[in-house]
Amino acid sequence: METRELRYFVAVAEELHFGRAAQRLAMAQPPLSRAIQQLERRLGVMLLHRTSRAITLTEAGAVLLREARAALDAVEAAERRTRRAAADRPGVVLATKAGASNELLSKLLDAYAAEPGAVAVEVLLCGPGEQGRLLRDGRADVALLHRPFDPTTGLDTEDLHTEQQVVVLPAGHHLANRAHISLAEVSALTDLPSPRWPRQDGSYPDGPGPQVRDHTQLTQLIALGRTCAVMPESIRTHLRDKHAIVPVPDAPAVTTVIAWPPHSRSKAVADLVRTAIRL
Repeated sequence: METRELRYFVAVAEELHFGRAAQRLAMAQPPLSRAIQQLERRLGVMLLHRTSRAITLTEAGAVLLREARAALDAVEAAERRTRRAAADRPGVVLATKAGASNELLSKLLDAYAAEPGAVAVEVLLCGPGEQGRLLRDGRADVALLHRPFDPTTGLDTEDLHTEQQVVVLPAGHHLANRAHISLAEVSALTDLPSPRWPRQDGSYPDGPGPQVRDHTQLTQLIALGRTCAVMPESIRTHLRDKHAIVPVPDAPAVTTVIAWPPHSRSKAVADLVRTAIRL
């Protein structure tokens, strides 16, 4: 299979509409349809169920969509990392969720910069759950992730720090002086509906809570009394007197991990990981 065919198939599989897929690919619809039919003949399987009203993926099509995304990510990663390696001053790109692990990140960058042979580290701030994709498509070489929220399947990882979670409330809320609170009680707070984070496709789930994109926006909405959130305990260092914190003992512990692609042979990445483990 050619990468061109995989890109064609991914567009059709994601849009489930040949017209929209052709528009997305900036090509005419007939050659796109022929390319998908040719791919099905070569593989000897049906990838799409076609009716006059709708297109759906077959089981084989769902498998190819998953594998094609991974293959195209690998091709993009190879291109990006090759260009970076040829730069006048090669460096490392570290991805991390905006507003998360700030203290650890600061210590890591300072400690690594003091190492012999340290290279420049570009910090790529991203939204929740984006770090893994940035590693897989080559936009990042190493990342800080947080289990159980961020998936680490297919990546090499080292655990760095585990902490408990707390609920962040507006100062003055009637639960702010509690010694602790349960997850069930947090979920039942009708006056502070849970925030809604974007899905991978950019859409938001339904619900009464406000839409949020990053931790800075979230903490401001909490201070305004619009929402509350269960977050790692380290968030307390970034909050103001407009917030209150209450421990949530039954919330799962959060482990910060440093992750990188398993095929990486970068000395700079290895040195950065060793520095993180030492810290």
